[in-house]
Amino acid sequence: MDIKPILSALGRHRIAAALIVLEIALACAVLCNAFLLIAGRLQLMHIDSGVQENTVGMIALSGCDGCNNADLNARVLGALRAIPGVRAAGAANSAPFGPRAGMMGATLDREGKQWGGVLHFYMADAAAIETLGLRPVQGNAFATSDFQPIDNFVPSDAPVWITRALAEHLWPGESPLGKELWSGAHFRVTGVVDHFAVTSPGRTEEGVAGVQWSVIVPVRDDAQSGTYVLRADPLDLPQVMQAARAAVARAVPEAVIDQQQSRMLSELRERYFRSDRAMAWLLVGVIAAMLLVTALGIIGLASFWVQQRTKQIGIRRALGATRGQITRYFQTENLLLTGTGITLGMLLAYGGNQMLMHYFETARLPLHYLPLGAVALLLLGQAAVIGPALRAAAVPPIVATRSA
Repeated sequence: MDIKPILSALGRHRIAAALIVLEIALACAVLCNAFLLIAGRLQLMHIDSGVQENTVGMIALSGCDGCNNADLNARVLGALRAIPGVRAAGAANSAPFGPRAGMMGATLDREGKQWGGVLHFYMADAAAIETLGLRPVQGNAFATSDFQPIDNFVPSDAPVWITRALAEHLWPGESPLGKELWSGAHFRVTGVVDHFAVTSPGRTEEGVAGVQWSVIVPVRDDAQSGTYVLRADPLDLPQVMQAARAAVARAVPEAVIDQQQSRMLSELRERYFRSDRAMAWLLVGVIAAMLLVTALGIIGLASFWVQQRTKQIGIRRALGATRGQITRYFQTENLLLTGTGITLGMLLAYGGNQMLMHYFETARLPLHYLPLGAVALLLLGQAAVIGPALRAAAVPPIVATRSA
């Protein structure tokens, strides 16, 4: 189809054409970045915690006046292990989606010049490591002598396990076994686990990239107290957790149980990502509303132009133009407007992503999101113009004989 008549017609309606192009451009920019934000939320919500969450629960104490670690752990763990259905229980400073603890900066050299990032140091006794089901896929299991007392916040010199993601971050392309870390103390990597998420995935300065930056430090069973993990069969765990809270309250009446953190890990995950789910649905709503407004704008403009060009359409029909040609005319016209808007929108999407990266530390917009947004808007535009185009094609040739 010769587009010169179309361009000529658009030239006589510059303001209306410019407005619809701008609307489509803004829709494209918002659509691409909203897709990125939704994908980021979904990726975060589906992270592998490294724990079989439907079999593990946590009991957290928020205070215990006059208690010492050895006595408190003996009473709490004794009460937990006596509950029917509990298969294992141990002491750890936290668990994925649990209370935030152990976040420290680490370097790859003693002098502190090679920054490694802010890592999460999980400190767990042998029973807690067994309860969480942690196993190295590279390196060695911890020996009995590896479980040490805590000096200030961590053992002063200890072997550790790290996650595969952290190993690749710190020493890309190299074996991490035997490598060293410093964080006020000295650590040697003796094993690598596949996955073990930090307590606050996506909420640290590393964002999604640092969700698996975990270090597992073996400590003695009397080195710390206040947070405990237990394991039971999935069907038994809800009843076991209820019994565990009651049993700990009886065993240590002077302690205060943190009811919000003393839950199954699956419940802690669900609560942790509640705001992310809400944000994802909000963005879906924004996208739906934006697409609806864009479609209504295209329909309104096309309908207006059909009304304004009724006589011209009748003349074209009288000169032999078919209904298909009239329909294609409006679809081609809309395609030009939509294509122009999408081209401008992709530039705006990239610029908007740069701003989000600078101010909100979001991920870089992948290039394949741009054609996805373009195709979605092209299909929307062509679908929206079908109704007005069919009404234009139905204009009878007799209207050409009517007075203006």
